[in-house]
Amino acid sequence: MTSRSSRRQFLIRGAAIGGAAAFGSPLVPARPTPRTEPAARRRPSANERLRIGVIGCGGKGFSDMQACAVNHDIVALCDVDENQAARARAAHPKAAFFHDWRDMLDTQVLDAVTISTPDHSHAGPALTAMAKGLHVFVQKPLTHTVAEARRLRDAARKTGVITSMGNQGTCLDGLRTAVECVRAGAIGTVRDVHVWTNRPIWPQGIGRPRHIDPIPATLRWDLWLGPAAWRSYAAGRKGGTFRGYAPFHWRGFWDFGTGALGDMACHLANMPFLALGLGDPDWVEATSNEGGNSETAPKRSVIRFHFPPRGDRGEVVMHWYDGGALPPRELLPGVRLRAGGFLLVGDRGKLYSPTDYGERFELHPKEEFADFTPPPHTLPRSPGIHEEWLQGILDDSQPMANFEYAAPFTEAILLGNLALRCEHRIEWDAPNLRVKNSRAAQQLVSKHYRRGFELPDV
Repeated sequence: MTSRSSRRQFLIRGAAIGGAAAFGSPLVPARPTPRTEPAARRRPSANERLRIGVIGCGGKGFSDMQACAVNHDIVALCDVDENQAARARAAHPKAAFFHDWRDMLDTQVLDAVTISTPDHSHAGPALTAMAKGLHVFVQKPLTHTVAEARRLRDAARKTGVITSMGNQGTCLDGLRTAVECVRAGAIGTVRDVHVWTNRPIWPQGIGRPRHIDPIPATLRWDLWLGPAAWRSYAAGRKGGTFRGYAPFHWRGFWDFGTGALGDMACHLANMPFLALGLGDPDWVEATSNEGGNSETAPKRSVIRFHFPPRGDRGEVVMHWYDGGALPPRELLPGVRLRAGGFLLVGDRGKLYSPTDYGERFELHPKEEFADFTPPPHTLPRSPGIHEEWLQGILDDSQPMANFEYAAPFTEAILLGNLALRCEHRIEWDAPNLRVKNSRAAQQLVSKHYRRGFELPDV
């Protein structure tokens, strides 16, 4: 490197650090942390069309929006990327459009919001909306950190709004039937659970890109970063490992996503959590961590979660596998495991699902369950993840995926990332949100928020 280029890099770094120190967050106006009592929520009539705001309009945000639009009105749209928002704006041309969710929630008259943004920017809009008495639907994983999940649960209790996490398998008939089978004792006492996925299908196990690119005119990069620490924009390079942050490959970066575990466990581990009432683990450890570093999640990992006895249930160990890792073949002889699924091992049989959502399942050994009849329904059947939430707003009833269930579930899952990042067993004190044996892991229970994006007190 020449002395001129060295000086140029030094000046760029110095300007970035100096600007951040002087002004808090580049391009982001400082806003005081809201401290207000929750607003009273409006109670709509049974046949009313709800006024819905959409935060995050591309990908899942678009499908969440369209599902809500079948019987209700989309009155406000928000996205930091005009390209991602274009299709939503064309579908709902009368809806007001915003780049900043804070402006949307400050100015629009709404009943409910959907939040389908990167993981790191779920908690801020969700808590702000709940403080305003708005009902909220948040894509999975519910939050970016363990502490955020606890705050969303507490805010939901305090405000009484109708909530739902977007792990749609919760509302599929097949998953609810599988839950009923396990609870009825079809496979006996379960002590072992195995859950696996073919993710990541985005880059992980890589470092931060060193190049800097111009921010596209259609992207509000400052708002995309939101609460995350400022970093320069970088686009992907043809043939390179890094493929750009937005709109999808952020998932592997710790500052923005929760890796393969956070992305898929809220689907794949959902049925075991529901069926067994797993609750809070007391320890979690990563037994394999290939390529993980301080910047991104690993290329492949294996994690164990230990759930102590609870009520009538004994202890359970859940094993997580990603990046192509699979459970031992001898657990299900003669069966070729699919790329993603889960297996519950009972003392009288096994329940295997070859799907991400758990809507299809098999009982093994098959010959012993040839004449098996599922037990009577003990769970209500659902019209679907969005409609169950929307109907709950009209009926004043919580859907099954509400935050009272979804937040503790998310907390438990995200503890796996603490174990990955600290590379040792995490001893967990759930009531106090405390890692008993690691200061480094304790620091990851929560995070710092960039000025202007601090979480509101609800």
